[in-house]
Amino acid sequence: MNDITRSFGTIYIPRSALVVYQTEGQHPQTYIEHFDMDDNGSPINAHPLTVKEGQALAKALNTEKEEQNKAFLRPKGIIPTHVLHIHPSENGSVVWYTQPQIRPMFFIDSLGIPNGKAHVPAMVWKADKNGLSVYALSSGIRPKAETSLYFAPFPNVYEDNRVCMGTVDVKIQQSASLEEFMHVWEESFFNSYFSHLINGHNPVNGNCVTLWKELIETQEPFPKEVLIKNRLTLKDLIK
Repeated sequence: MNDITRSFGTIYIPRSALVVYQTEGQHPQTYIEHFDMDDNGSPINAHPLTVKEGQALAKALNTEKEEQNKAFLRPKGIIPTHVLHIHPSENGSVVWYTQPQIRPMFFIDSLGIPNGKAHVPAMVWKADKNGLSVYALSSGIRPKAETSLYFAPFPNVYEDNRVCMGTVDVKIQQSASLEEFMHVWEESFFNSYFSHLINGHNPVNGNCVTLWKELIETQEPFPKEVLIKNRLTLKDLIK
C-alpha cells in the first residue's frame, strides 16, 4: 500500500490535549486536565493544567484581532506634534488640535449657504472609534492643560460638543494607525453636509448661518470674537 499522507500538505502532529470536566447542578464547577501525547497520538501523563501551560496556550491562541488591537493608534513614526493625548486601548481615544486653516465646507440647500472653502478657527478634536467631539481655540498656539476651550462654531454639533455625523459612514479600521485615525475623522467631519443647529444650540455670538455664508463668500479669516467659551479646559478632556 502506498503512503499518500505526504500529498496532504502540512502535517500537524498532536502534542497535547485538554479535557474539560464540569460538575452538574445550578452552579457547576470546572476543572481542566492536560494530557501529553505519545508517538502514536495517544493521550498520556494526565495532570491539572498548570499556569505555565495556560500561558503557553494563550500565546498560541493570540488571534489576528488581538494583533490588530495592538496596532490600533500606533504611530507610523514619531508621534505628530499636534497630538495632545492618547488613551491606548481596544476602543482607545485621541485628543489633538489643528491650526486655523482653509477647509472645504458643504451645506444643505435649505440653509442658503453656498458650498465652498472657508477659514476655520484652530480646533481641538477628541475621538474614539465610535464618536467625535470638537472644540474651538482662540489662537493657533499649542494648547496647554489650562487652555480655555470654545464651542466649535459649526452646525451639526451638540451643546455637549459631540458631533452628529448623520448618515456619514465613518470607516475606522481596527488596525488604523494614529495618523490614519485622525485623518479619517477630520475628513469625515468636513466632507459631511452641515445641515442644522441641534436642539436650538447656537455655538456663536450672532447668526451661525449668516456667519458661514459671509465667510464662504468673502474668504475672510475667521472672526475669533464670535467664539463662545464653554467652561471647559483642555485638562477636562484628558481625565
